[in-house]
Amino acid sequence: MTPAIEPTYRRSSGLVDVLDRVLDKGLVIAGDIRVSLAEVELLTIRIRLLVCSIDKAEQIGLDWWRHDPHLSGAAHRLTQENESLREQIRLLEQRVDALAPAPVVPEGGMPKRPRGRGGAAKSDKQTTRE
Repeated sequence: MTPAIEPTYRRSSGLVDVLDRVLDKGLVIAGDIRVSLAEVELLTIRIRLLVCSIDKAEQIGLDWWRHDPHLSGAAHRLTQENESLREQIRLLEQRVDALAPAPVVPEGGMPKRPRGRGGAAKSDKQTTRE
């Protein structure tokens, strides 16, 4: 058989062998793109690409997909926890607002400061005369 008329099953098995080898050993592609104008660097893009199997990635210490909330079930759990905490904060704010007295604001003035317990403090001279 000539290479031009080679059956497709042989070509696909070659592709499968290449893909199997890449996933088993891993493939790293790295590159930098720099855009400059008049020797002034405007933009730098650093590209790092790793292609390998999940088993190989775990062997070399890459397991970020296990901890990424968007790729695991943790995203839903975190969303529920976030909503629960927001509700608790809202309820606590309502309780604080209910406990705090509203400030007294005279027309066109600043809010009055609340005085100490029992009104104005008496001086020593006033207390001895009583």
